[in-house]
Amino acid sequence: MDVPANTLFPSPSLRQRVPGLLTFVLVFALSLTGLLMLFSVGRSLDEGRQSTFVVKQTIWLGVGLAAFFVTYRLNLEKLRPLVWLMGVGGLVLLVLVLLPGIGLLVNGARRWISLGFMNMQVSDFAKIAFLFVLARYLSDNQRHMGEFVRGYVIPVSLVAIPCGLILLQPDFGTAALFGLVGGLLLFLGGARLLYLIPSGIAALSLFAVAIYHDPIRFRRVMSFMDVEAHRNDATFQLWQGLIAFGSGGLSGRGIGQGRQQMAFLPEAHTDFIFPIIGEELGLIATGAITLAFLALFMVGMTQLLRAHNRYQFILGAGALFFIIFQAIVNMGVATGLMPTKGMSLPFISYGGSNLVTMFILTGLLLNCFEEWNRERPLAARERRKS
Repeated sequence: MDVPANTLFPSPSLRQRVPGLLTFVLVFALSLTGLLMLFSVGRSLDEGRQSTFVVKQTIWLGVGLAAFFVTYRLNLEKLRPLVWLMGVGGLVLLVLVLLPGIGLLVNGARRWISLGFMNMQVSDFAKIAFLFVLARYLSDNQRHMGEFVRGYVIPVSLVAIPCGLILLQPDFGTAALFGLVGGLLLFLGGARLLYLIPSGIAALSLFAVAIYHDPIRFRRVMSFMDVEAHRNDATFQLWQGLIAFGSGGLSGRGIGQGRQQMAFLPEAHTDFIFPIIGEELGLIATGAITLAFLALFMVGMTQLLRAHNRYQFILGAGALFFIIFQAIVNMGVATGLMPTKGMSLPFISYGGSNLVTMFILTGLLLNCFEEWNRERPLAARERRKS
């Protein structure tokens, strides 16, 4: 006897929540994978620091989960009056981090503010304010997006200002990430391609000029053209990462058995944790992680089609894009598909600021899913009325 499709789930409400549950399971699994790999990386340290990475990351995982549940339960509509205040707060942080005595100077860049118990990477939390500001503006000015000033000058400025401040740190990769996500959100928000395409070309040109006049980053780009020739200097980190992938093969050498983490591969616990996974757990694990992020993207995109107002649509799309594009950049750099750029692998790399931010973005995304479950999509409601 055939079973009706609507009986495959105990209730319609549970069926509607499956995408959100799947998203959370994938994110939590990625986070546990990160803890496992940090335990392995910590084995290469002296006895006093063996558990440091795991203990700290476990604490931040707890903080991230708390932040996730708070964000998940927020009333996004009631936050609308506070959005501009959030935007000002984000800009203030981006300015403060540039000031000597406030922003920490690490490897020639000012990206962190010390809070005593942690170093906060300002650009991570600025992502949240950035999303809310764009979502509020694009939803409030939906009917004016065809205009030059309200539909182009002002929204592009909302993207360009934080990008410029992040470039001054300097953090070229994060600035590019902000610009890419911002540009896509402007397009989805109704900005005209007649304005966006020339602006994108101009932004890329300015970005290329900035790289050309920055000796360190220009050297990275040029050496990326011939990784093997520069394996002992400019591309040493990438070369060691590629060796890690190669030595791991299909199934890996086993947890704790990797060699590249033994002081061969710099930043093995942060930006280049993906090659360590490849060495110890093999292509099977790195492929599974790639598929997990792909699944997150596909689930998110299918749910975005159900959005019933522009404000929540922009929030959900922005949260999804920040997570996925950051993962693409990290894995692209680690596998030699992109020039070397320090950017964490979401949910897996060591770091409190990024982990908490990724969970806030996930909570924001699932909050939107839950809200869209309560009402029909706008198009469906309009058809029903007609």
